[in-house]
Amino acid sequence: MSAVRFTESRNPAPVPAERRAEILAAPGFGKHFTDHMVTLRWTPDQGWHDGAVLPYGPFQLDPAAAVLHYAQEIFEGLKGYRHADGSVWAFRPEANGERFARSARRLALPELPVADFLAAIEILVRTDREWVPTGEEQSLYLRPFMFASESFLGVRPAKEILFSVIACPVGSYFSGGIKPVSIWLSTNYTRAALGGTGAAKCGGNYAASLAAQVEAVENGCDQVCFLDAVDRTWVEELGGMNLYFVYADGRLVTPALTGTILEGITRSSILTLAGEQGLKVEERQIGIDDWRDGVDSGEITEVFACGTAAVITPVGRLVWDGGSIESPGDGGTGTVTGRLRRALVDIQYGRTPDSHGWLHRLA
Repeated sequence: MSAVRFTESRNPAPVPAERRAEILAAPGFGKHFTDHMVTLRWTPDQGWHDGAVLPYGPFQLDPAAAVLHYAQEIFEGLKGYRHADGSVWAFRPEANGERFARSARRLALPELPVADFLAAIEILVRTDREWVPTGEEQSLYLRPFMFASESFLGVRPAKEILFSVIACPVGSYFSGGIKPVSIWLSTNYTRAALGGTGAAKCGGNYAASLAAQVEAVENGCDQVCFLDAVDRTWVEELGGMNLYFVYADGRLVTPALTGTILEGITRSSILTLAGEQGLKVEERQIGIDDWRDGVDSGEITEVFACGTAAVITPVGRLVWDGGSIESPGDGGTGTVTGRLRRALVDIQYGRTPDSHGWLHRLA
């Protein structure tokens, strides 16, 4: 049980029902936000306190707020799924809360108990339940985050922290829907190094990936793939997704967690589902030449990426400076990729029984 109590202040000017219906009909991704947000504050002497549900709106920050100068910040991403009976459920939110705590430790931020993390999400979803869409593969994207709000320019962990949760209705992460994405292989940039923040979900990791993402777009690609920072040989992850490789002999291989790769909730769920479907799952290093040669020889039959926002997305093409290679198949979603995607999504939306206890009711 959460020890935090939340005061509630309802938005006096919520989005009109007609406008909300228009948004839910075509929500896009991260464009429209619900009527409310949750905040919670921390100081060394009071711990977590002043929980509140407030009208969605801007924060007032001092120009010297530590987050603006030293990027002491973390976040999470998860979704609320509308089931056929109208209830709303999250998929493994406890795992998000546990990862949030690990990220906090790495960024020298105070750990938020998982019970409080869940309570903040639950009260926001209950308050803005009408914002949860009902369309095919639509959901309510939830963004918990925490940052250093103290006004102080000395380099040390901040003593004033603000935690918040905001939400937005979403459709497909990629505007074109579910179709193979093209991947640019970054050779000029790396995402993370051993001892760094690669395993934490912090904004700095994503900021550092943007220059490579610009390169990807300039070369006609949707996403960027990063190699390890030492040998520039081993495949790690995309800018915000984990990678999987399907082999002709029934193996499913994903890069091992070495401390530089984010431990994805979707990633670990796929490991379980794949084993249940008879695939031999391997977590190990995979070289970029293994990827290229495996596709060229037919040993690798499918490649896909996964994450909370994009779920499971097939990879259709790998491009690098001086060459490219097409993934096998007819340019659609591969058999194994499609089967895993259906199994995962059907659990999330309550269309098949949740034998793993992964679902958590929010409203």
